[in-house]
Amino acid sequence: MSVVERLGENRVGKKQQTVGVLNLQQMGGQVSIPDGVHVVVVGGGFGGIAAAQQLKSQGIDFTLIDMRDAFHHNVAALRASLQPGFVQRTFIPYAETFGHSFVQGRVEQVDTHRQLVILQGGKEIYYSHLILCTGSDGPFPGRFNIEASYETAIQAYQDLITQFQAADSVLVVGGGATGVEMAAEIKTEYPDKKVVLIHSRIALADTELLPSVRQQAKQVLLEKGVELLLGQKVCNLSELQLNVTQKNTVVKTDKGETLTTDLIICCTGLKINSAAYASSLSDSMADSGALKVSNHLQVEGFSNIYAVGDCADIKEPKLAYYASLHAAVAVTNIINSLSGKGLTSYSTGYVSMLLAMGRDDGVGQFNGFRLPRWLVAFGKSRDLLLWKSWKEMQQKQP
Repeated sequence: MSVVERLGENRVGKKQQTVGVLNLQQMGGQVSIPDGVHVVVVGGGFGGIAAAQQLKSQGIDFTLIDMRDAFHHNVAALRASLQPGFVQRTFIPYAETFGHSFVQGRVEQVDTHRQLVILQGGKEIYYSHLILCTGSDGPFPGRFNIEASYETAIQAYQDLITQFQAADSVLVVGGGATGVEMAAEIKTEYPDKKVVLIHSRIALADTELLPSVRQQAKQVLLEKGVELLLGQKVCNLSELQLNVTQKNTVVKTDKGETLTTDLIICCTGLKINSAAYASSLSDSMADSGALKVSNHLQVEGFSNIYAVGDCADIKEPKLAYYASLHAAVAVTNIINSLSGKGLTSYSTGYVSMLLAMGRDDGVGQFNGFRLPRWLVAFGKSRDLLLWKSWKEMQQKQP
């Protein structure tokens, strides 16, 4: 097993996570489920497909709901906006994996009294148990959270590729993990283009990372030729057009600097996607829009509603493999609650995070220890873990 595969297993308190995984494995195939059990999974991101796949493997009746008709492996979204022919690998159709258990639609409300999920247009789906995996939203190309078909999604990324090709200079706004990866991807794919990254803080990447890892991310960007404007903000961002090449666009910073660029890519402004449950679960929401959960991942005030991934108010980075860990705990606890067994707990541990700095480099840490750049490049940057999603969806990667 590679260090990347071990990341998820060691991220949670070791004793309790082992119990959670064994609960699923020791059941020996499908479990005996009482009549009337129907689990609804809202959101088909990393947590959603993990939950749906585990429910499917246990023979539990379920419905997976998402606005799109294909799972988006958004870990690879940045490269998909740059590299021709790559985007097809980042969208995986739901129906081929989940059949009639998948429903495309936008959830507008959760009726907790009647135990119904209500979709736009009025369709109602009953649940005995509900797993909310609504994730977080943010600017394109890092996120693509709109009602769209597979073909529409593919075209959106192909259109952005042409914008990158037409630009001589690119400004990346935001130096968190996404911005750092975006700047590195652009400079790797187009080494002759001028790439500037502007960030409101002095240190780059996520605050949960070791200072040495954050410094290493800066070093990689400088080695690749990315120009850094740190401790500054774009003060006229709302007036600027994003993702469209417009030669010599003037950008002003709050420090009085002016620069010109051809293309602006925004990598800031991630927010919890709470629209599906805000009206009915407002008493259980944190200020961020995430749902307050117990250590069993049950939403505060409900024993049959779980929150998984970004929409769970857990103090840890919002990353794909954490969502998969949450999903395993939620499904295990649904099964345990039906069979009268004790519930499994989830607890945070050491932060593990990998940043792909283009396909040939990367930085990161595992269980609190900094990893060699070559190991991150080998483990994540080359393929961006696409193989994992295609394997989980039980489909062949194109």
